[in-house]
Amino acid sequence: MPLKRILPYLALSIWPLAHAAPDLPAERLQALADDPYWIALGHYETGKLGGWRSYVDDPKFFFADDGPSNPAAELRATLDALYAPASLGDKHPQCSYPARTRWLREQLRLSDLPQPDCNEFRTWYSDVNPHSTVLVFPAAYLNSPSSMFGHTLLRIDQPDVHENNTALLSYALNFGAFIEGADNSILYAWKGLMGGYPGLFALVPYREKLSEYSRLENRDLWEYRLNLSPEETGRMVEHVWELKQVRFDYYFFDENCSYRLLELLEIARPGLELTDDFPLTAIPTDTVRAVKQSGLVESIDYRPSREKELLARAEPLDAAEQQWVLRLAADEKLLDDPAFLAQPTPRRALIQDAAFRLVRYRATGEQRTRENTTRSFKLLQGINRNPPPALQVERPSLPEEGHESRTWQLGLGSRDDEAFAEYGLRMAYHDLNDNLSGFPLGAQIEILQAKLRQYENNHWQLQRLDLATIRSLTPRGELLKPWSWQVAGGLERVLGEDGDGRLVSHLNGGVGGSWQFGEDALGFALATARIEHNEDFAPFIATAAGFDTGLLWHNPLGSLSLEAAGDYFHNGEVRRRLSLNQQWEISRNLGLRFSAQREFSQLAAPVNEVMLELKWYHY
Repeated sequence: MPLKRILPYLALSIWPLAHAAPDLPAERLQALADDPYWIALGHYETGKLGGWRSYVDDPKFFFADDGPSNPAAELRATLDALYAPASLGDKHPQCSYPARTRWLREQLRLSDLPQPDCNEFRTWYSDVNPHSTVLVFPAAYLNSPSSMFGHTLLRIDQPDVHENNTALLSYALNFGAFIEGADNSILYAWKGLMGGYPGLFALVPYREKLSEYSRLENRDLWEYRLNLSPEETGRMVEHVWELKQVRFDYYFFDENCSYRLLELLEIARPGLELTDDFPLTAIPTDTVRAVKQSGLVESIDYRPSREKELLARAEPLDAAEQQWVLRLAADEKLLDDPAFLAQPTPRRALIQDAAFRLVRYRATGEQRTRENTTRSFKLLQGINRNPPPALQVERPSLPEEGHESRTWQLGLGSRDDEAFAEYGLRMAYHDLNDNLSGFPLGAQIEILQAKLRQYENNHWQLQRLDLATIRSLTPRGELLKPWSWQVAGGLERVLGEDGDGRLVSHLNGGVGGSWQFGEDALGFALATARIEHNEDFAPFIATAAGFDTGLLWHNPLGSLSLEAAGDYFHNGEVRRRLSLNQQWEISRNLGLRFSAQREFSQLAAPVNEVMLELKWYHY
């Protein structure tokens, strides 16, 4: 038994009986244990086979041996522990569990509790100085496996945050996977899915998180000020003290950062039932939407990333001026070049400000060097002499106003004159042709998608089972030249030797470039590689190299994509595909998609397929 749990009972054995905990009738004890607030304090959920189980996976959080599964036993043990002698000081259960203590004192009107000096807790609480709460959503960042769906955290503000603009002095309350060592992206994704990491709460200075997300990862930040009162915010922070160094299991899709923070909001405001809406998955945008729909959001602020600010400053510059930006970012001495000084003064102001931002962007995550410091200083001097106009960054659509994450699909089509119906379900969460509002152009994340077909003769077959399909088609420009990439894996049906489809397992990926044409069109070209297990092939695993190229256009009706792809296998098989997709956005959560494709294979005659598909985005 942990020392924290032994001390109160040891002390109680020698403490006068006058200070013993009240003896509650069984009915009253059970009523308190069933109270939703006590259930929230213990992070209990209904077990799969009935009864209770706590999400907390750390025995030191509980006083009772069966506390993880018995809220009544834990309440009784907690009540007994609160009457331990005050001489325990900071080790006293009242000091370790201020939220439990407050609630039990109020419910039972406990006027005879010992009064220990909880100096550690009081000092910590005074330093945090909680007054109000902000829900922060760092937007999705495809190039980081832990951030593909975005993230949520809470900012705890002090009373003077508005008067003195002290948000940077606030604290960030974050729940995340605790990773020891340096796991690669694939291992991180696998362990995150399977609960291979413990999850911990952390309270850190907000400026550190702000730097991490908006600077290091180049992610936009959305800040949702909540209408929690100072008392409600304080109640939540008290519970955070109870959870310090307490371990939870961490699962990427459900028991994650967003779900745990919803639990804290239920502690802050009794009566909220935010977690009830997430029995299977808790995708950050969905949880933000739930918080907003509950009436908690008071106002919304947007903080663009360093990358967004750079691109916004460079947007009015022509190609020649952007070349000057690149040259100044490489050599600050060109500030005195006669050719540069010949530029109109207002244009020089924009160019040197963009160059300064580019230098800072490139230095992100790197150690400061004398060369970069000198270059930044010289550019900043030029900016001070010739300041540009204030930077205006257009605020994108709110992320929670995008479509829901789970998608039901019903299609009717024809494959070489044979009619079929197709039924599909995608657990999460967006593809290139889905409703674009709230999502960046060229981003695709699909997780766990299944499609089942029924042909005319009542022949059923699994058409595909995608574990994951991820695309990051970030456009290249004069200043920034990111790589585009894609990866996919699962089961899919391809042309076989007898002209019928073969269900094959595959893993493929690609890398290349994307280029934007105007505001709403994007072209891409990627070199690809594929490994496949196919019964028609002699080797157990066949490999192929290929290409994937296309055009994506967001038009008045919705989104249109044209795509050509090919795979050239080492055994001589050549497989190519041409496809067209156009989606009509009927509403935010309802779309109608027309698709047509032609498939070519060395093993069979070309096949044509057309389909009209209704997509219902519904959590």
